[in-house]
Amino acid sequence: MWSIFQFFAIAGVAALLPAPAPPFELTVDAPAGLAAVRSRVERIRPESLAESLGHAGLSLPARVHVTIIPNDDPRARVTPGWVAGLASGPDRIVIFPERIGSYPYDSLESLVLHELVHLALNVRAGERPLPRWFHEGVAVSVESGWGIGSQARLLLAAARDPGMDDIDRLFASDRAPETSTAYLLSAALVEDVRRRHGLSVPGAIAQRVSGGDTFDRAFFLTTGETVDEAAANAWRVYRGLRWLPVLTGTSAIWGAILTLAVVAFFVRQRRRRERRWEEEDGEDGDGPEDADGGGR
Repeated sequence: MWSIFQFFAIAGVAALLPAPAPPFELTVDAPAGLAAVRSRVERIRPESLAESLGHAGLSLPARVHVTIIPNDDPRARVTPGWVAGLASGPDRIVIFPERIGSYPYDSLESLVLHELVHLALNVRAGERPLPRWFHEGVAVSVESGWGIGSQARLLLAAARDPGMDDIDRLFASDRAPETSTAYLLSAALVEDVRRRHGLSVPGAIAQRVSGGDTFDRAFFLTTGETVDEAAANAWRVYRGLRWLPVLTGTSAIWGAILTLAVVAFFVRQRRRRERRWEEEDGEDGDGPEDADGGGR
């Protein structure tokens, strides 16, 4: 019979062990030609996903179903070409792997995490609506963070204090450069809010929405400022660039924004291709389609 000392000693050790990860069920559908992509998705570690989501105050959904669709599928032909992934409801993700490489996705794994953030936000908000800019800003912030290089691409985009209506208009566009700019602005705003109010603030805002608050009220109660005030604070660092002659008119500012976004897009495309070639050289038996699902 164990002594009381042994019992408490074992209990103490158990208390120091990390809590078991919550159950996670992942199912993946893919045609035979994209079996390598399916395998890569299935190999993504749920512990890593849960950790990334946890930093934003979000939880990994209990179950996720991923559908992988090639570009020659009818469903791909009716989806804008710049869309690499879609998330819906609490547990559904669609991936177009041959489109990976368009901003803001670095890889198949980052795309899966990006879409999981959308699902986690849907669940935390009780599937009540959240603004597009908030969804995408949180997803980019969690999926890839916001470094110095990304901030440099915002110099022109934020110099004239774009309003939330401007960001909504850019998201509504079917042109990839304008949509990329909307991602940039949204991610910069969310990153600034998380820096000033805590990394987990997205989950706290979504939680208030699930309780019945409007998004604007939930944002204010959580951060102590309105969305417009938060945006003004995020752009403050760029206000010194107002003197730039190219930004003197409304059409000029958006033309400069789009030019900057296009340049950033092609630079990232080139870097991703170089990285993909390096990965392919280091993997025996993997061709280009195995490396990233046939990404261009």
